[in-house]
Amino acid sequence: MSSTPASTAIQAPYRAINFADKLSLIPDQWQQRVVAEMNDYQFKLVKIEGDFIWHVHTDTDETFIVLDGRLRIDFRDGAVHLGAGEMFVVPRGKEHKPYAEKEVQMLVIEPRGVRNTGEQENERTAANDLWI
Repeated sequence: MSSTPASTAIQAPYRAINFADKLSLIPDQWQQRVVAEMNDYQFKLVKIEGDFIWHVHTDTDETFIVLDGRLRIDFRDGAVHLGAGEMFVVPRGKEHKPYAEKEVQMLVIEPRGVRNTGEQENERTAANDLWI
């Protein structure tokens, strides 16, 4: 029987994910990039400015965490305003449209494979599963 602690048997490096470093690698706004996965959920960093499109995610909630800037998420019946350090979960099936007057940097959490424009495809549709 071995007396080697289980922790020494793991060969993977342990590194923190630095949001600022990762955001500096994203060349364009509205082009989210995956930085981590947990089970079937992806953590995506994105920079946005201006208006997005009205869209809906029928099968999943979507979490927005603002890292820098001010984000407004419009709904057909109102809006929520988020600043740095704040988050909001858009419930599945709720039509919404993010807007940023000036650049916003944020973390979006949603299941793997979810299209950023919901069921639509247009000029704002970002490629899925691009990692940085």
